[in-house]
Amino acid sequence: MKLGNYNFKLSSPTVMGICNVTPDSFSDGGKSFKSSDALKNIKEMVKNGASIIDIGAESTRPGSDPLTHKEEVKRLDPILKKIAKK
Repeated sequence: MKLGNYNFKLSSPTVMGICNVTPDSFSDGGKSFKSSDALKNIKEMVKNGASIIDIGAESTRPGSDPLTHKEEVKRLDPILKKIAKK
């Protein structure tokens, strides 16, 4: 499977980590809301074997408020810029 410039071989199981950068995440209680915490979390997931990282910026918990496009980009931008450098 090709994603952008990366080839992922899916002939064996692939580990995907999920990092929620929302203040009200129902799965982790918002522990990765701050960019510095999200980057530490992502680094740990990669260290533990994750080949794919799903970074979620909008909560899907029941009753959550939808984000504007601008707010979603505001949450993702600092993380993506720092990951791209690594």
